[in-house]
This record gives sequence, structure tokens and C-alpha cells, in this order.
Amino acid sequence: MPVPEAPAHKAAPEAAAPATAQSLKTPHHVPLVEVTRDGLVESIHYGSLIALRNNGSTAVEAGEPDAPMYPRSSLKPLQAVALLKAGLDIPQNLLALTAASHSGAQMHREGAAEILKLHGLTEAALGNSTDLPYGVAEREEWLRAGNGPTQIAQNCSGKHASMTAVCVINGWPVEGYLHPEHPLQVLVRDTITDLTGEEAAAVSTDGCGTPLFAHSLHGMARAYGRLAAADESTDEGKVAHAMRRFPEMVAGEGRDVTALMRAVPGLLAKDGFEGLQLVGLPDGTGVAVKISDGGDRARMPITVEVLRRLGVDGGSLDTLQSPPVLGGGLPVGELRAAKIFSN
Repeated sequence: MPVPEAPAHKAAPEAAAPATAQSLKTPHHVPLVEVTRDGLVESIHYGSLIALRNNGSTAVEAGEPDAPMYPRSSLKPLQAVALLKAGLDIPQNLLALTAASHSGAQMHREGAAEILKLHGLTEAALGNSTDLPYGVAEREEWLRAGNGPTQIAQNCSGKHASMTAVCVINGWPVEGYLHPEHPLQVLVRDTITDLTGEEAAAVSTDGCGTPLFAHSLHGMARAYGRLAAADESTDEGKVAHAMRRFPEMVAGEGRDVTALMRAVPGLLAKDGFEGLQLVGLPDGTGVAVKISDGGDRARMPITVEVLRRLGVDGGSLDTLQSPPVLGGGLPVGELRAAKIFSN
């Protein structure tokens, strides 16, 4: 049902002012992942994490999970909840694409175009940045066909297509839909605040152009636990169910987030640039991981270790092991949880 033209959301909090170096201190991260080569630790990735039970108790934590950080694309499922609250009504595969950082395969590009078409829009309505497909194979195929960067190929096009659709549904202006005080973005901000249980510590702009809200790993873990445990009749449950039913739309073939949701029934997963991994379990447990150097290779090894500590079936996670460290084309090392977790 459409949201009224001027929904009664509270005004932007003082925390919405841009953060400064003086206002946000550097978090105290700890070693999370070691890279070994023939028994010698060659590199170490630092970070913070938390696994939060649905009763609010902490099951696992390391570093400083209460420090503000930018969740990047791990916010997309929360943004999708806000879009459902604003009247978005699309098939489940397209809802999963709304919460996606997709690889830019044909099904992803056509899905974003379908969302636009369903609401009388074209690619000209999109406000996201242009880019090549995110997936390596998808990008190579796209380039071989003689294509360049476009907004539909960019990995956030599903989210942006649905944002413009919600503007049409509610009679809000499509132009300027990315402005922080546009009714759509006010609703998104308030929904994220509700799901995380905390106000944004700072606001910036994400790579695709959407307002980006700083929250803690603690708050993000809380939100993902809520989504994963929600009844399918709720907006939260609809987003979670769509993502779990169509994991290939959330990321793509060969992507670890898609593989993780396929490996563990009922698990909800979404990554984000700069070393973010979020997971929600059906019992309401939420997991949030941040790799401090932004390195993508360390994200999944530590997430798998945390899931094993939570009792998630070890066998189902074997396919998520990181590629071995190679020497002369042969395995000579590995990425593994740092000693803080292996003891």
C-alpha cells in the first residue's frame, strides 16, 4: 500500500552531519586471518566481528564491534525492507535482485530492466553510477560484445531500479531520489535505524550514489538476525525469503555469498565492499565481520570459522574454503583463522 506523500518520519538526527577525523576514532581491530606459506605466516588481516544471539547476548566477538563503520552494500537488504514498506510489489527473484550486488549477468541486467518496465520507467531514470559488470566472467563477456560501462550493468542497478519504482508508486519525484532528504531516503534511513536499533553515527555517499549510513557491527548483526528469523508475511521476512530462494540473484554464479546460502539452508548472507560480511541464521543469530584493510580474501575464511563456532554444520561449509596459497602452481599455504580463534 503506498506511503502517504509526506510520511511522518522524524527529522534527520544531528549525527547525519558528515563525520570528521576528530569525531570518529580509529577502531581497535585485532588479527582475524593469517596467510601462510610453507608454515610461515606471510600476512595478517586485522578486523572486528560479532555474533549476536537473538536474545541480545554475544556468542563470539573480537576487536571493537561497537565502533561505527560504513556497512556499504550489506545495507541493501535493509534498504529493500524500506522499499517494501513504501509499497514495492515485485516477484521474488526481482526482490532478491533489489538486495543484490550482482555480477552483471544477463539475468541481472534483464531483471533490473524489468523492474523499470513494470513501472513505466527506462534506464534514463536511474541515478546510479555507470560501470562494467562486477563478475569476472560476466565482465569479459560484456567487453567481448563491444559494450562499455552502463548503469544497468553496474552491480547496484536492481536496488536503484526498485528505488525509482517506489517513487512512481508513491507519486514522489523520481528526479533527485538519491538526495538524503527525499521522502524515499528518509524512509530508508528510519528503517535502517529501526532494524539496527541505533542512530547513524555519520552519513556519506556510497559508490553507487545512495546515502550511506554508518552503523556498528553490533547493530548490523542485530538487523540480520531479525531479517533471518522474520516470518515470511512481514517485510523483513519477504526480503530474507527472496534472497534465500534466489541466491544467484543476490550475487552470481561462482560468488561466495551465493555459495554460502546454497550450502546452509535458511542462512541469509550479504557482502559489502571494504571487507564486510553479514550473515543471519534462522534462529535469529546475526554475524557481522569487518576486515580493516578492506581485503576481500579474508572475509569468508573468518566468517566460516565463526559459523562453525556457532554450531553450523561443518560439512556444509567445506565448499567455502578459500583457494590455497600457491607456489609454482601447487598449494603451499592457506588462509586460516588467526590464533586468537584457533586456540
